[in-house]
Amino acid sequence: MKSLSEIDTVSKRASRAAGFSWGIAEEVGKNIRILEIFGLPGIRNLNGFLKKKKKSEFENLNLINLENKASNNQFCPIITGISFLDQIKTLEKLNEIKFENIAYPLLFLPFISRASEIIGKRIFLKFDDKEFLLNFNNNIYSNFLKNEIIKVANNISVKFIDNLDLFSDVEWEELHKLSENTFVEESDSLKKKGAGAGLTDND
Repeated sequence: MKSLSEIDTVSKRASRAAGFSWGIAEEVGKNIRILEIFGLPGIRNLNGFLKKKKKSEFENLNLINLENKASNNQFCPIITGISFLDQIKTLEKLNEIKFENIAYPLLFLPFISRASEIIGKRIFLKFDDKEFLLNFNNNIYSNFLKNEIIKVANNISVKFIDNLDLFSDVEWEELHKLSENTFVEESDSLKKKGAGAGLTDND
């Protein structure tokens, strides 16, 4: 089994060899590492993307809007992801962002996961029938469990989820009241049994 360090390094070098700058290649290395940690087929999709990149032109999306549609070719998932990450402080003010035709969308996903950590909000990502809930770059909940290459996503949606408690005020108060039972008043006997009790000061 390949180590995460090997996955990062080889992904980075392969991306540089495919024509990306070292800076972008380093981002790709980090992202493939993330995908593999979360059990998603990062290496397979990167390998497929880089092979296709030799033969096909991808469209770069540099400025992201509410709706983003490729003119002629499919959007490059790497450049689109970098743009998303760079603009996240502005984009988080939007409720939902839509894209059409992103190539190899699993390579776009880690950028969204990292964005979730930066803004401290969960992000719901959907491309076609595949759904992903990205939790602060700590884990991913998804209905996609296959080790397969996804060559294109026709319709992509990114939704920002406001941070809300998943419990009621009543439930919180009940639990808080129960927690107060751990607070016991300190008696003389407890003081004698405390730290340092029984030691003799020889000074």
